[in-house]
Amino acid sequence: MQYADEGERLKDQSRCGELRAQLKMCLLNTDCCKVEKKTPRECLLTHHKSVPDECYQLKMSFFECKRSLIDARRRFRGPKAT
Repeated sequence: MQYADEGERLKDQSRCGELRAQLKMCLLNTDCCKVEKKTPRECLLTHHKSVPDECYQLKMSFFECKRSLIDARRRFRGPKAT
């Protein structure tokens, strides 16, 4: 994520905070949010055509990050074998 000032940091210092911020900015820069004034959640759920694939990839990465926080197998044993 890009910052205006050199010493600027995210207020949310949680594990998945950076992904959340990237997803938020990705969605807020779409025409769905800017022009049509929809919420980022509505844009994701309706699969609006102005939302790029990058935002959907960030959504999945954010989901995996949040899931890894509560999944005991991943926390203690590492990723499960396929």
